[in-house]
Amino acid sequence: MAYTLADLERDVLPTLEAYCAIPALSPHFEPDWSTSGHLDAAAQLLAEWVAVRLPDADVRLERLAGRTPLLLVDVPAHGVSTDETVVLYGHLDKQPPLGEWSEGLAPFSPVRRGNRLYARGAADDGYSTFAAVSALEQVRHRGASHPRCVLLIEASEESGSPDLEAYLDHLGDVLGRVELMICLDSGALSYDRLWVTSSLRGLVNVDVTVSVLERAQHSGSASGVVPSSFRLLRQLLDRVENSATGEVLLNEAHCPIPAWVSDANADVARQFGDVIAQEMPTLDGVELMGADAADRLLRRTWKPALSVIGLAGAPEPRQAGNVLRTSTTATLSLRLPPLVDSERAAAALVETLSQNPPEGAHVEVVLGSAASGWAASELPARLRDTLEEASLTSYGAPLAFTGEGGTIPFLYQLGQRYPGVPFIATGVLGPESNAHGIDEMLDLDAVVHLVNSLAHLLSHLGGNQ
Repeated sequence: MAYTLADLERDVLPTLEAYCAIPALSPHFEPDWSTSGHLDAAAQLLAEWVAVRLPDADVRLERLAGRTPLLLVDVPAHGVSTDETVVLYGHLDKQPPLGEWSEGLAPFSPVRRGNRLYARGAADDGYSTFAAVSALEQVRHRGASHPRCVLLIEASEESGSPDLEAYLDHLGDVLGRVELMICLDSGALSYDRLWVTSSLRGLVNVDVTVSVLERAQHSGSASGVVPSSFRLLRQLLDRVENSATGEVLLNEAHCPIPAWVSDANADVARQFGDVIAQEMPTLDGVELMGADAADRLLRRTWKPALSVIGLAGAPEPRQAGNVLRTSTTATLSLRLPPLVDSERAAAALVETLSQNPPEGAHVEVVLGSAASGWAASELPARLRDTLEEASLTSYGAPLAFTGEGGTIPFLYQLGQRYPGVPFIATGVLGPESNAHGIDEMLDLDAVVHLVNSLAHLLSHLGGNQ
C-alpha cells in the first residue's frame, strides 16, 4: 500500500497552498517579523495541521525571547519500545520574491500546473513538514512500527539559522538519545531516484562600501579627477577573484579535494551526463565554467566561488544623471568548500578587502554571516542498504549520492553537537525547482516518492523487514 498523489492532494495540498500564501520571510529579509506576524502565522498553520494528522504527538510552538518560533513535534514510538530518537529537520521561513515572476505566477499566490506547484517556499522548504508527517502516517497505515521521531521545523534557516543553537540548548533533554538525523532541505540531480547529499559548501556574506565624496558631483567637473567608487570596488574584487577565470585567490577559501569526491563526480558525469549544464537556463552562446561535466560538478560542490549578489549606491538607468556618485556598495557571497573553516575564511576576506584602500578611498566591510560547510561520514552498511531498498521500492531506481553547492548551517551545527550520529540529507530541490529564484516550483510526484522512501526507512528503523 503505497502513498499516492491522490493522498497528497486530499490530505496535504489545501494546507500546503495556504502556507504558500503566507509571506513568511526569514528575519534577515523582514527585520520586523515579530510585528508582521507572518512567521507566527505559518508556524501556527503547520502546528494545527500536524495536531490533526498525528493526535498522539506532542505538538508545540516553542518561542524563546527574541527568537523566531520553532515547531516541535514529538511523535512517540509506535509498535516498538525504544529510547532512541530520529530527528527530522525542516524550516518554514522563506526567501523574498527576488523579482518579477513569469506570467500567471506570483510568489505568494500558489498556482498548480499539472503536477507542479509554483510558489515561494513550496519546495524550500514548506513541503518538509508535510512529507515527514505523511511518512509517519504511511508507516502506521501499513500496520508497521516506527521509532520515536522528533520534528524540528525552524524559522530562521534562510538567515543562516541564528536561532537554532539556542533552541537546541533549550531542547537538549527533549531530544534525548539521537540515533539518526534526517534533513529534508536538500536537493536532487534528477527526480527518478532517491538522492542523498554527501556534502554542502559553506558561505560567507559581506557588504563592502567604497566611498569617495561627501556629496555627488556633476561628472563633467569631477570625472577624471575624483576616482570612481565603482572602479575602486573593481580593484578590491580583483584581490579576491581572478576576473578572467573566476578563480578565488584567497588561500583560506580552499581545501584539498578528497580522491573519492573526484571519483564520485566522474561516475555521476558518466551516468547522467553534463547535469549542471542541462539545468542551467543560460542564454545562447554563454560558455559555462569548467573543463567538462565532472569538473563542473566539482566546481559547484568542492571549489570556492565569488558572486556579487547585491549592489547599492546607483540609481536605476532611467534615473541616472551625469553625476559622479558618492559611493558604491556590493554584497558579496563567497561559497566555500565543505572542509573550509568559515570564520577563518571570513576574517581573511574582510582583511583583504579592508587593508590599503586604493587611492585613499574610504572602505567599509561589514560581515553579514559566516557558515561552515559539511561533509557526511560514510553511512553504516545496514542504513545504506535500507536507503537502497527505499529508492528501488519507491522510485524503481538505485540510490545515488551527490554534493550540493548550497549551505545548510543546521547540518554543521548538529554535526558538531552530535558527532558520530549518521546524517541523511535529502529533498526535492531538483531540476527547475528554482529555489531562491523566481518561479520556485515543487514537483508533487517527487514529494510522493520521497514520502514512500521515508516511510520505508522509518519502518525498517522500527524493526520491520
